[in-house]
Amino acid sequence: MDLTELAKVTQSLIHDVLDKTGIGKGQLFILGLSSSEVNGGVIGHASSAEIGEVIVGTIYDVLKKKGIALSVQGCEHINRAVLLEAKTAEKLGLEPVNVVPQLHAGGSGQVAAYKLFKHPVEVESVQAFAGLDIGDTAISHYVKAVQIPVRPEIRELGGAHVTALTSRPKKIGGERAKHF
Repeated sequence: MDLTELAKVTQSLIHDVLDKTGIGKGQLFILGLSSSEVNGGVIGHASSAEIGEVIVGTIYDVLKKKGIALSVQGCEHINRAVLLEAKTAEKLGLEPVNVVPQLHAGGSGQVAAYKLFKHPVEVESVQAFAGLDIGDTAISHYVKAVQIPVRPEIRELGGAHVTALTSRPKKIGGERAKHF
């Protein structure tokens, strides 16, 4: 796999997703990543540290410049714990759990983020404003309700199916209520 091309496509993808989700400074973004799927394999069976580093590094750089916090979903071997910066976890009132991601227990995305973050911590759950799912990793339980599917221009990254989610506040009230 051409990692330089992967970085370029990932950069286009994340800019498109950010534009379509409307996420802004200070909000939380969740990434689900299967490097196995990107690499043309089956989720959980062909993890690639290099692919994880390229994708997470590219997304992290773009989000950091925009003041958006990145969180990365782990695989089922660590109960889908979410990795994020300690200061973000503290700001959100999230209790850290004790696990360090490994390539085959956490996944390439978490391992890459663990290296990138200044003070990485794992938590059990987050409620992100929006997110990107690369490889059908099922990020929906980490995006706030009400969820809105987003269809990026780029539908595949390597061999992985790509989709995204954003959210909006719940609409409440009766027929006389007005909503923005």
